Formats: sequence, C-alpha cells, structure tokens
Amino acid sequence: MKPLTIMVSSTVYGIEELLERIYTVLTLFGYEVWMSHKGTVPLRSDRSAFENCLAAVEQADLFLSLITPQYGSGKDGKNELSITHQELLKAIELNKPRWVLAHDHVVFARSFLGQLGYKTQEDRQTLAFKPGQVFADLRVIDMYEAAIASESQTPPSQRAGNWVQKYSDPGDAQLFASAQFSRYQEVEAFIQENLNPQSLKLPQVKPAKAKPTRRGKQ
Repeated sequence: MKPLTIMVSSTVYGIEELLERIYTVLTLFGYEVWMSHKGTVPLRSDRSAFENCLAAVEQADLFLSLITPQYGSGKDGKNELSITHQELLKAIELNKPRWVLAHDHVVFARSFLGQLGYKTQEDRQTLAFKPGQVFADLRVIDMYEAAIASESQTPPSQRAGNWVQKYSDPGDAQLFASAQFSRYQEVEAFIQENLNPQSLKLPQVKPAKAKPTRRGKQ
C-alpha cells in the first residue's frame, strides 16, 4: 500500500532546523513527505515553480502549512503573492485536509496592529512598512487570517478546518506535528471517510469473484 502523501508548505530561511525535524518525524510515522527544502516535491520540467507547487498541493493527501514572519519567495512583482501564500489558498479552496502552524510573532503582530486600528488587509496596506530581519512582509498576517477564516460569514462555532496552532520555537512545532500525525491509521481512516476515494492514491480492494464449484462424478 502506498503511503499517504503530505505537502509541507513553508518558507525556508531561518527555519531549516524546524523543517529537518518535521521531515524526520513525518517520515518515521510512515508518510511520504513533499517538502521543497528537501527537494522531494514532484517536479515536471514543462511547469514553472508555481505550477509544480500548486500541483503538489492538489495531488497530496494532506497539507501542513507553516506561517512564519518570512513571507517567502516567488513573487513576480510587489503585489504578487508568494508561493507559500498561494499554496495555502489553494489548499483552502480545495478543502484539503490541513493543519496550520503560525509563529507567535505573526499572531502578536496581527493583534497589535488591530489594536492600533489596522484590523483588515486594506488597513495594513496603508502602512509605510519596511521589511526587516524579524518581519519581511505584512501579508503573512493575511495568510494567518485566511487560515482561521476570519472573513467567513459562518459563525466561529460552526467553522471547520480553521484551527491554527501558535508556536514559538521548533520544539513547539515538532510536538504539534508528532501529536497530530502519529496516529497514522486514524488519519488514513479520516481520508477514506471524508474524501472521494477516486482522488486518493490509496488502493481500493476489489471483492473477490466467487469461483464456480466443481461437482464430482456421480
């Protein structure tokens, strides 16, 4: 049986140690891990980096996003979304089974700016923000808000798939990954129960055909 595939979406700068830990943990649990940092994302030479990454999100069984203060690369222009941002939005659009980790700097920045009156994406765009070593782009807050479905009209108590776990160091994130993905059989059962089997890589067992009974000579 082919293992479940999990797409790990994140920037790389500054969190190499964390990515190594998560890759090791998920691999030990039996998953096939697609991670750009490790070079395991399936690639086609006739596709761009964007297209390969988005295709991986579509094809993977599970999606794990890490939102950090670094926004990521791949932007063609100032107003273009990064690859990691687009991957997260694609997973949400597809309603992919997903888990999201957000660095506490991102969570704090959203709360702090909200208290200053910059509560929405439009409000934050009016700020004269200069990228620095700690915070590269305020759109990481947009990613966080997309993950928690802050713009959803559905009451918070009825929203699904919007759990985001805050972390402050690699140990926190590793603990979350271990707790959520160690129960491989439960995750596999969840996939089979909630998604169309035709979209999965899990083999479907066909019922055996009954063999005709041979009668002996009378």
